[in-house]
Amino acid sequence: MTTFLVSAVLLVVIVVGILAWPLLRVPAGTVKVDRREANLAIFRDQLAELERERNEGSLSDGDFVQARSELQRRLLDEVQAAEAPPADIGAGRKSLLALLVVIPLAAAAGYALLGNPRALDPLQRQARVTPEQIEQMLGGLVEKLQKNPDDAQGWVMLARSYKVLGRFPEAANAYSHAGALLDQDAALLADYADVLAQANGGRLQGKPGELLARALQIDPDEPQALLLAGAAASERQDFAAAAELWSRLLAQLAPGSEEAKTLAGAVDKAREIAAAQTGSAKSPGKPTGRPSAVTVSGEVVLSGRLAGKVKPDDVLFVFARAEEGPRMPLAVTRATVAELPLRFRLDDSMALAGGRKISEFRTVRIEARIAKAGKAQSSSGDLFGRIDGVKPGSENLRVVIDQVQP
Repeated sequence: MTTFLVSAVLLVVIVVGILAWPLLRVPAGTVKVDRREANLAIFRDQLAELERERNEGSLSDGDFVQARSELQRRLLDEVQAAEAPPADIGAGRKSLLALLVVIPLAAAAGYALLGNPRALDPLQRQARVTPEQIEQMLGGLVEKLQKNPDDAQGWVMLARSYKVLGRFPEAANAYSHAGALLDQDAALLADYADVLAQANGGRLQGKPGELLARALQIDPDEPQALLLAGAAASERQDFAAAAELWSRLLAQLAPGSEEAKTLAGAVDKAREIAAAQTGSAKSPGKPTGRPSAVTVSGEVVLSGRLAGKVKPDDVLFVFARAEEGPRMPLAVTRATVAELPLRFRLDDSMALAGGRKISEFRTVRIEARIAKAGKAQSSSGDLFGRIDGVKPGSENLRVVIDQVQP
């Protein structure tokens, strides 16, 4: 609105200026020159020329008298014009003042009649797009993408449009067509995970979790991926991992901001629950002559040289086994390759029915296995890594999957 009004005022000033110039300009007749003296001088010269011609005989007496009379009449006319009062400058100024009032009023009245004064109101200038118009625009974009399905940017635009409208299944479907553009952008992967989760009732396990893991592999500090990955960890009751992920996000927020305060509260709560879980999981166990510590935790990572041998949806098992004795796992958790690097926690509560527990052994073996067949039993082609001699209660272990089952 401000730009419009300033432009309108400038145009009015320019028009008034153009019209004012001839009104205020001093007419030539007002220049202070004694025109009467000049006319008299010219008259004397012309009269002398007539007398010379009469004396020389080239002009008769009758012609001389007639020419002198004509010259006197012309001189009289010139002297009367010179003595006339100068142009009325005051009248020009009055006209200018009238224009200064009339032109802006006329412009405003004309705009009121022919223009749209409500358009000057910022609230009125906001786009009033009807649902039918939105559907028409989306339909046009869909039609364009059907003709050019390789337009990744167009699919992303369509996905974001559907997300804004709350049409999450359609947004997820649009994202699935984005191809390489999606795979190379951590923010887009996180947004894709978000719409998938929304379409699934808010659940982040499965495909959304895989997308978040891929996003964090591309950019470990991508904010939305950290937020959602922490929520996914909380969803599967891994509050230690949730606290760690949210702490990384917290470091990116402005200290003291409302967002930072809220997230800090969530981190503290996750740590509190994780500590309570560890404490409640402790039990006397069987007498072994040592304190009973029943939890082991850490992180599983995949060796870079084996990255090309796996797919995001390959099944990953992490389990604890006795180094000597039964081969049945003492505790086990399941995930997918897409969730790597994976924070894990194994404790007595994960023991199989009727099986033995971590707390019954002095040391255990922690193994992570990517099961190509999707089963817990090892088979040829599986990728795995292990740590031996792990004492119950150990934390921050790092299991690297770097071997291939023959």
